[in-house]
Amino acid sequence: MEKLLRLSEACRRLGIHPNTLRKWEKQGKIRVVRTPGGRRRIPESEVERLLGMAGAGVGRRAVVYARVSSHDQKQRGDLERQKQALLEYARTRGYEVVAVLEDVASGLNEDRKSLSRLFDMVDRREVDVVVVGFRDRLTRFGFKYLERYFASHGVRIEVVEGEEPKEAYQELVEDLIALVTSFAGKLYGTGSRKYKRVVEGVKQLVAD
Repeated sequence: MEKLLRLSEACRRLGIHPNTLRKWEKQGKIRVVRTPGGRRRIPESEVERLLGMAGAGVGRRAVVYARVSSHDQKQRGDLERQKQALLEYARTRGYEVVAVLEDVASGLNEDRKSLSRLFDMVDRREVDVVVVGFRDRLTRFGFKYLERYFASHGVRIEVVEGEEPKEAYQELVEDLIALVTSFAGKLYGTGSRKYKRVVEGVKQLVAD
């Protein structure tokens, strides 16, 4: 009997989001078998067929997105090393890199030039996969929402690394202080004593 793969395993091999596979099923791009209980199972031959078509550009258009928080990090070469690692990953997966995007900004900053360009490319369906080092390179919060939105446009996000490196701690601290500063300013006003006490208190707390 032909080997049948679970949805998660088929998606892992293909490097796609489950929503993309479900979309392909509706479009007739992939044959899916249903178990008596109604669960999807994907014939291994279908996965191999699609992987064999990778050279024809099926789902292989990739955007590499890299981000660092400060110009100091960029000058140290952190941004360039990040991009090169992502490009190497894309090459080993056989992707066609259609754009290399980079930002020097906090993960809390929603007004990032390259991130905006990425959204435009997703909206225009010019990309199949977005390659990032860590989840927080795209956004510090709400990654699941972003992933779901991209998937609705047939775009998957591939996170190359697992846990953030230890040196990312300082960046997280800076983002936390920026977040508290913003909220305190809206609650108490940036010129108030309470605002200053809250901000200084948080800075002392994270410094200990």
